[in-house]
Amino acid sequence: MPRVRTFGLLVLYVGSQLTAIALAAPFLNLGLQTNANPSSVGNILPFLVVIVAAPLLILLFAREAPNTLYLLRYLLLGAIAFALVYTLDPAFSLLFPQSLTLSIGYVLDWATPLALLVASLAFLTLLLEPQWYAVDLVGFLAAGSLTAILGISLGILPVLLLLGALMVYDAVAVYGTKHMVSLADVVADMKLPILMVVPEERGFDYTRTSPLKKVRERVRTAPAEREATFMGLGDVIIPGVLVVSAYTFLPVHPLILGVGANLVIALITILGSLGGYALLMRLVERGNPQAGLPFLNGGAILGFVVGYVSFYHSFGLGIVWPPF
Repeated sequence: MPRVRTFGLLVLYVGSQLTAIALAAPFLNLGLQTNANPSSVGNILPFLVVIVAAPLLILLFAREAPNTLYLLRYLLLGAIAFALVYTLDPAFSLLFPQSLTLSIGYVLDWATPLALLVASLAFLTLLLEPQWYAVDLVGFLAAGSLTAILGISLGILPVLLLLGALMVYDAVAVYGTKHMVSLADVVADMKLPILMVVPEERGFDYTRTSPLKKVRERVRTAPAEREATFMGLGDVIIPGVLVVSAYTFLPVHPLILGVGANLVIALITILGSLGGYALLMRLVERGNPQAGLPFLNGGAILGFVVGYVSFYHSFGLGIVWPPF
């Protein structure tokens, strides 16, 4: 049923953001913050450049050299594996002892080899047998970790500007130039964990769906007849950055049972984005490709503003001045 697919995506969406919240403070303590001054609005420029340029480069590659797309797939899978090592290493260091001194005096670090092992297995699985559950698992791990790192590295104002800019860009790219729809076709055929996939039937074989129907054809299929539902990983990560940023940079101000206002507002921000998610899914079921970020980012921003004003009784929104 379509509701099963929608619920499956909902679990992945919310789960990755809750994971990011859980990783935020430990990652901050481990020094994974990428900017010395998180409140500077200039921090978002590299992200905007990458987000705009990367899809265009992939589409250019697909158009000019379609017979060599497998090389691009290897390159992107390698980059994803490297990113997993970078993010899983500190995550595993939280779960296992930092080191173990053996009887021969050798100090064994558990986190790094485990991260290398998981990333290698993920790379080989996605290379040889990229089933939908493998794609989702890697995408989930990447989304949770990357959301946490971006959220602790960008202050409230830079994140609000980033979300606003990407709302506009996503709308133009889907409804105007439509190059994001073409990108979804390419990424789906390459079986990369840049899309989250929730099938209708357990027997759904993602490896045997190539060439996939074009996105325009797939979403126009009657909801009950669709094999699976897809969501871009960026639709999960980008609104989640505001969630983590709110949790990281807002004052704690303990509330009932010692729960901090920052955590409450982070959760309200998730609820706001879920309102946008519900509206987005209703439109998707009507049979047209939809830009996710205008709904998800818009809902997250609305939830954040309402939560902040309600609990801090101010319209300052936690913005640090000067923003540079």
